[in-house]
Amino acid sequence: MHRSGFVTIVGRPNVGKSTLLNRIVGQKIAITSHKPQTTRNTIRGIYNTDEAQVIFIDTPGIHQPKHKLGKLMTDAALHTLNAVDLVLYMVTGLEKIDETERMIISHLKATKTPIILLVNKIDAAKDLKRLEALIHEYKSLHDFKAVLAVSALEGIHVDMLMEDIVSMLDEGPKFYPEDQVTDHPEKFLISEMIREKVLRLTQEEVPHGVMVLIDSMKTDENLDHLINIHASIIVERDSQKGIIIGKGGKMIKRIGTQARQDILALLGVKVYLDLHCKVVKNWRNKEMHLRNFGFGNET
Repeated sequence: MHRSGFVTIVGRPNVGKSTLLNRIVGQKIAITSHKPQTTRNTIRGIYNTDEAQVIFIDTPGIHQPKHKLGKLMTDAALHTLNAVDLVLYMVTGLEKIDETERMIISHLKATKTPIILLVNKIDAAKDLKRLEALIHEYKSLHDFKAVLAVSALEGIHVDMLMEDIVSMLDEGPKFYPEDQVTDHPEKFLISEMIREKVLRLTQEEVPHGVMVLIDSMKTDENLDHLINIHASIIVERDSQKGIIIGKGGKMIKRIGTQARQDILALLGVKVYLDLHCKVVKNWRNKEMHLRNFGFGNET
């Protein structure tokens, strides 16, 4: 019997949802950083075996939004709860249950979709009694279908998680070809790879005001093994533009050099990457810009 289904991964920012998705599919399709709210769009990753196909949806971190982009991100995550076969609610074994977690659990209580509580980062949990007490507290707040402790970073118990997920899914077909690991186009993945380098290399004041757009992407007219990519890094303030570019253009060159390595691995051909930085003031609060940048259009 072949099983298949859709599974959403939800939780507050920076609990390791994207790291888990990359671990499950075996390659990098979702960007990661130590900064919260790294994921802005829902990302689909496809897990394939002879016995099953599981389509995972990595969602933006659910939080108390401070701008329109934040609300769209949280709404996108919550929207998936009733549109899938199974929910993975990811928390960490390092933090107490706060108002944000209680808000998320209130939304989970309103769905009839089976939910697995996934306690991540157990590799960093030193106090096992405290971890057990935290899990017990979560279990007292909701009747989860199952509870598992994992380390997405180290891969601890991830195989066990996959066995449990597959066992909970019904018989079904393959929705995607066996060699496909995501349904996102290359342009989207490339823009995210560039944004990841911005997140990792720039000051704290920059990341959440950054968006990356691919202006053009085409094979070189003279060299068919070279792809020319022109991209714009969008920021909200002139001061952020100065940080992105850096003294003598050093920062934007570092961003391009590191992003080019990931893009090369993705495309398998040589890449010419041309980056520019543009200011679009307060774009995260303007519906026109959010629509133009592809937010609020998730299905």
